[in-house]
Amino acid sequence: MSITPHFPGFFLTLEGGEGTGKSAQLRLLTDYLHDKGYPVLATREPGGTGLGDDIRRILLDRANTGMSHHTELLLYEASRAQLVHQVIRPALASGAIVICDRFFDSTTAYQGYGRGIDLALIRALNLAATGGLRPDCTILLDIDPSIGLQRARSRNGHQLDRLERETLAFHQRVRRGYLQMAQHEPDRFVVIDASGYPLAIQVQLRSTICNRLQSHGIDRETIAAARLDPMPTRSLPA
Repeated sequence: MSITPHFPGFFLTLEGGEGTGKSAQLRLLTDYLHDKGYPVLATREPGGTGLGDDIRRILLDRANTGMSHHTELLLYEASRAQLVHQVIRPALASGAIVICDRFFDSTTAYQGYGRGIDLALIRALNLAATGGLRPDCTILLDIDPSIGLQRARSRNGHQLDRLERETLAFHQRVRRGYLQMAQHEPDRFVVIDASGYPLAIQVQLRSTICNRLQSHGIDRETIAAARLDPMPTRSLPA
C-alpha cells in the first residue's frame, strides 16, 4: 500500500548531474505550461524557501571544505523538509503542477552513490523529510560527466561550487546511481539524453509532461477546477 498522499495537482521533478542544463530547461517548460493555461509552480533544491536558500549557500560555498558527509546529508534533508511543508504540499493541494529542480533522488545519487553513505539511511531520511511524498514523474537528463563538468566550467567562468569541484570519479558514481534508479523505477523515470541541442531536449520534455498529464487524466480544466488559491508561476529566483 502506497503511503504517498493524494493531491489534485501533479508533481514533476528534473534530475541529472552537473552541466545537464536542468535549470534552463525547467524555466522553458514552466513558461510553456503556463502559456497553455496550466497553473504551474517551479522551485528547486536545495532552496525554494528563505530557510532553504540559507542552507543552499552553506552547502555550495567552496570555503566549507571541512563539511562532513553526514552534515551535508542532513542539511539537504532539512532544506527538503521545509520546501515540502512550505511550498510543494500547498501548491499541490491547490491543484498546481509543481516542477522541482532536484528532489530526493539527488540525495540518493550524490550522498548515497557518490559519497557512499548507507542507502537505507538515506531512504529513511528522505521519507522523514517528505512525509512520503513522491514525484508523479521524474525526468533524468543524462550526460557523460566529463562533458557536463566542462559545460559547468564554461557556464560559471571556471568558478565551480563545492560539489562541482568534486572529482570526475565522484560524478561518474553519481551518474551510475541515477541510471540504476531509473532502471529500478521505469514507471516513474524518463531518461533523456542531455548532450544534444537544447531545443530538441525541450521538445522531448514537453512531449513527456503532456503525455504524463494525459495518462493521469489531467487537462487544463480538471486541474484548474481543483485549485483553491492563485499560484505564482515560479518560486525560483530570477
